[in-house]
Amino acid sequence: MNVATLLLIGPWLLLAGVLLTKLSRRLNFPALLFFIVIGMLAGSEGLGGIAFEDYAFTRDVGLVALALILFAAGLATGPRAFGLAVRSAVSLATLGVVLTALITAAFAWWWLGWSFLEGVLLGSIVASTDAAAVFLVLRHQNVRLPRSVEAVLEVESGINDPMSVFLTLAVTSALATGHGLPAASVARDFVIQMGAGALIGTGFGVGAAWLLNRVRLASTGLYPVLTLAVGLGTFSLTNAVGGSGFLAVYLAGLVIGGRLAVLQRLVVDFHDAVAWLMQIVMFVALGLLSFPSRVWSAADQGLILSAVIIVIARPVAVFVSLLASRLSVRERLLVSWVGLRGAVPIILAMFPVLAGLPNAPVIFNLIFFVVVTSTLLQGTTVSWAAHLLGLRTRRDPEPSHRLHITSIQQTDRHIVDFYLEPSSPAVGQRIKELDLPPETFIAMLVRDGQVLPPQGHTQLANGDHLFVLCRLHDRIALVRLFRRNGETRAGASL
Repeated sequence: MNVATLLLIGPWLLLAGVLLTKLSRRLNFPALLFFIVIGMLAGSEGLGGIAFEDYAFTRDVGLVALALILFAAGLATGPRAFGLAVRSAVSLATLGVVLTALITAAFAWWWLGWSFLEGVLLGSIVASTDAAAVFLVLRHQNVRLPRSVEAVLEVESGINDPMSVFLTLAVTSALATGHGLPAASVARDFVIQMGAGALIGTGFGVGAAWLLNRVRLASTGLYPVLTLAVGLGTFSLTNAVGGSGFLAVYLAGLVIGGRLAVLQRLVVDFHDAVAWLMQIVMFVALGLLSFPSRVWSAADQGLILSAVIIVIARPVAVFVSLLASRLSVRERLLVSWVGLRGAVPIILAMFPVLAGLPNAPVIFNLIFFVVVTSTLLQGTTVSWAAHLLGLRTRRDPEPSHRLHITSIQQTDRHIVDFYLEPSSPAVGQRIKELDLPPETFIAMLVRDGQVLPPQGHTQLANGDHLFVLCRLHDRIALVRLFRRNGETRAGASL
């Protein structure tokens, strides 16, 4: 596909993907499946008839897209969520990935008749989860999981990709060269890659946050450009020195998000938009690359493989990895069920294809089928599973209003927004009766879509949307005042 063709067709495919997110929300259907279908319809066997089978180009695009998606995920992950889930998430991202790969390898050896190393390759590719797709489904279905579960899934999705990438590349190299998989060298390479990724990512994150908080750029629009450069630079440099670029870019985003004191909402919103763009581009490209007839030819084996992963491999990996966790049995069952497979396995499946391994085309089609099956089955039943396990609560609706304070000066003020529910202690009270912390005031009140002037005699009601300007250390006191249970969500940035 040349540049002219890409510019002629690409914008319309992107437009279709954006508009279909609205339909996805209405149908409570995973949006990524619509993106894949768009690519399939435009591809060689679809209505568009676009001949596209460039695995190397799609892999490279996918790797950059994944790096930017992980960077955005790191920026949006709060330090509290990371601290709450880091032990469980690290266990799932290491031991859990290995167990998933080994269980899948045993199935491939027994059922498909492959060598055990080929089975490990298949398992390594499919072991990575895509929790971001789950949270998209949860938002569409207005469902919130327990914070402990959400935190584990959120952090796991950010740090399990490096492990899958490492195993996939190591096993692919072993099969291509025929030299086997020596445990000592694999362990050494793992420590080097993850260590370099952690050090570079954390260091770049600290440095970038320091720079962002102190530099005075000519336009506020340049701050997201600076963070974009940091994200891509961290990823490429870490890969160049032999580290894990995916781990580095996620940690860099996490550190910046936790330390950034200026224009935080602007930066996070920009990278959220970039992440959406990358997801649409990536999944449409994967749909273009696929041949529905080839994927369907793997349906019988793909269905069994999907069942093994969803019903056996993922639950075993979760329960073993979380033996020391404080999560309840029901919460672990939910973590097991929402282990959605996404773009990472499909992209990793291209490595054996490009290496020319004998079973590579079969692996690619199997992985593609598993991803579609997992998304279709698990992605549409997350709400049902949470309800069945008694872990479903209603999520605050997406805010229809926002209040921004735009400043490039670092301050100690923050805006937090609250939805008042019937259980809130503030419902029924007048603003002047509230025990607000010193130097705290309600900046805006939205009721039934109307902005009301927040005056002392104004009585608060169920469903009110409040924007409160407060000092950073007073947020916990406001949580107790406005919400009996739950957490705050930053509504604007300084």
